[in-house]
Amino acid sequence: MRIIRALQIAPRASFASIAAALGLTEATVNRRYRRLRADGVIRVAGVVNPGALGQSRWLVRLRCRPGSGPAIADALAGRDDVNWVALGSVGCEVTCATQSRTREQHDDLLGRRLPRTAAVLDINAFAMLRQFLGGRGHYWTALQGTLTPAEEAALGSGEPPFAEAPVVAREPLLLTLEDEKLLAALAADGRASLVDLATAAGLTPGRASRRLDTLLRHRAVHVDVEIAAPALGYHARANLWLRVHPSAVKAVGRALAQEPEIAFAAAVSGPWNVHAVAHCRDLDELFEFTSDRIGSLAGLQGMEVSPVLKLVKQAGTRLVGDRLVEPPTARGRR
Repeated sequence: MRIIRALQIAPRASFASIAAALGLTEATVNRRYRRLRADGVIRVAGVVNPGALGQSRWLVRLRCRPGSGPAIADALAGRDDVNWVALGSVGCEVTCATQSRTREQHDDLLGRRLPRTAAVLDINAFAMLRQFLGGRGHYWTALQGTLTPAEEAALGSGEPPFAEAPVVAREPLLLTLEDEKLLAALAADGRASLVDLATAAGLTPGRASRRLDTLLRHRAVHVDVEIAAPALGYHARANLWLRVHPSAVKAVGRALAQEPEIAFAAAVSGPWNVHAVAHCRDLDELFEFTSDRIGSLAGLQGMEVSPVLKLVKQAGTRLVGDRLVEPPTARGRR
């Protein structure tokens, strides 16, 4: 847990730096990290933010014919422009998040592919309007307190890496061919060295470092530490759809972002105008959390709690059972 928290704070920090901060040996940190990765408990990867490139992001709920949900979820998870897929409602509902890099990708998925699928009975798409927690909001605060303030300070500034901001940048960043190659290498391994990134992009290490800093600063990419929540004891996951008075949307979104159980929160279009993803240890904890702490939020007018039957993909990483599966391009980089 301490190493996972250290990676959350500084995902690209060297093993030596993490070891020094935690009072461990470099060999111990290296060995434990590789075990966690091999066991599918964590994965560090670069995740592109289409909003920085001028593209909107959408959440989609599909109501499917009985028995067809798993196949549809699997097909969606195989698409590069879909980065989160969950199966719920006894396999009859699929929820996904799109990350289309171009308008053509978006139109192909929502305008042509899904409507033509006979097994899909109903489609509801919600534009993401404001993100309150997510991206490198790894500060899924369930792990706060794992390290001492001094240990966290030794790893970085201690400031949350995600700040509330518009979903779509007003001045989109234009990617070069070298940027695309660098991002592909970072997606395979978020801890890839600058030498490896430079080789992949055809740049010098110095140039690769400067481009990476630019991409991170403009939020074109974030280095995410994906965690298989069940491995840490969180077995009850749910999509929360909240109907909030318009004047209270910001306050509710910001309140959700402070809750340890919440891993993602955003304002969205449609009658359910706030969406969140919760991780709890069991259904009883989920009930207590949603009824007591969420249910008491000022401005809340209604809530739907939709338990996740199976998480198929998160932040671009596929899951088998409750474990993360690295793509073939990443397995050779261990």
